[in-house]
Amino acid sequence: MHVGGVRTALFAWLLAKQSGGQFLLRLEDTDKVREVEGSGEHIMNSLRWLGLEWDEGIGVGGPHGPYLQSERLATYQEWAHKLIEKDRAYADPFSAEELQAFRDAAKAAKKPFLFRDHRPTNPPVWDGSQPLRLKSEPKAYTWHDAVMGELSAGEEAVDDFILIKSDGYPTYNFAHIIDDLLMECTHVIRSQEFVASVPKFLNLYEALGITPPVLATLPYVMGPDGKKKLSKRDGAKDILDYAGEGYLPAAMMNFLATLGWNDGTEQEIFSAQELIEKFSLSRVQKGGAKFDEQRLLWMNGSHIRQLSLDDLYTKVAAFWPPEAASYSESYKKQVLSLVQERLKFFAELPQLTILFFADLPVNPSLWQDNKQLKKLTPAELKDLLEQAKTALARSDFSVTDLSAKLNSLLAQTGQKPGILFSLVRIATTQAPASPALAETLAVLTKPVALRRIDAMLASL
Repeated sequence: MHVGGVRTALFAWLLAKQSGGQFLLRLEDTDKVREVEGSGEHIMNSLRWLGLEWDEGIGVGGPHGPYLQSERLATYQEWAHKLIEKDRAYADPFSAEELQAFRDAAKAAKKPFLFRDHRPTNPPVWDGSQPLRLKSEPKAYTWHDAVMGELSAGEEAVDDFILIKSDGYPTYNFAHIIDDLLMECTHVIRSQEFVASVPKFLNLYEALGITPPVLATLPYVMGPDGKKKLSKRDGAKDILDYAGEGYLPAAMMNFLATLGWNDGTEQEIFSAQELIEKFSLSRVQKGGAKFDEQRLLWMNGSHIRQLSLDDLYTKVAAFWPPEAASYSESYKKQVLSLVQERLKFFAELPQLTILFFADLPVNPSLWQDNKQLKKLTPAELKDLLEQAKTALARSDFSVTDLSAKLNSLLAQTGQKPGILFSLVRIATTQAPASPALAETLAVLTKPVALRRIDAMLASL
């Protein structure tokens, strides 16, 4: 389940919730050659993680079951025979080799291949051993799409497509139309790659005497450059990979909903309830929506900052560095309160917090690569750090007193904060950046801070 597919499900869910309707989950498992074991469960886990609970369907039940297409084969057979009786379907007698020969001939003639140009005049009685094809009635179509507006296609878009394969399983093109009818689906939201197939669907709707549901086509989710459809090469991940990295479902829902949709305001952070209230297909953009992972990071960080400390502590339970295991809950909550502002996703927690649980090796590159500190000699750095150690040793290590001692040090040494505070930060954390210095020192405690300063003095 990648970003595009999950966004399609989300828009359907929002529409159903907004209108007091039902969100259905049907598993279309009729392509046995391409079926991946466990994929159905994976899809359900993905939707559940995002909070898209379905009202009817797989695992839930409902009045229109079964919801697994492989358990509905008798239904598709019944509707196939209705088409045969109307002389709108026929057995395909051609072998794979004959079919390829037709394709090759069309290619040589520089013409599009259409099966209907080779429709058999006296097809055999369909016994299920051969594919069953729709006997199309080619015509031009114009139809309204709830997102794209008026769309049209010429008769060349309509062909005799397979309804039921020789293995007895229906094609998507046939099964979804029957299921949508029997499951009373009013709206069908699909991605842009299906637009070219809509004329074929409309031809089949007419053959069956069915009024089509409302069709809504979502534009592609584009790669970061906005020039092509998002792919794995662009870093597209399975939705549960984001769950494993510690993204919040609420943030992912917010991000996906605003990927090609807005409510006409400058608002960017939405709760699920706000999305339900404000969502509208009419405000889904017609062009592709660029996937911007930096925006997702910002949005996830924004949602993290809205959490209470207790809630955040519960959610990050599995993300602490191993070194944190021996520390108390109260200490870890102190640490978490310091990094919450900077945390963009939970998998960052070890990197951001390890300095609070372990003495990191002294890293000379931290001051050698610092634009301001590298101007000072080791002797000058050592002198500054010894003054800082003396001042901190007299502190009670409350945030208030630490702030006062650090500010007094500025006056005493005549140094800029960018030099003095950077030096103390590096000495006590061995990190190029950390939360506010006084707050960080207070959590570290005096013995730890002074021990680390001694280690750096020794290295200087």
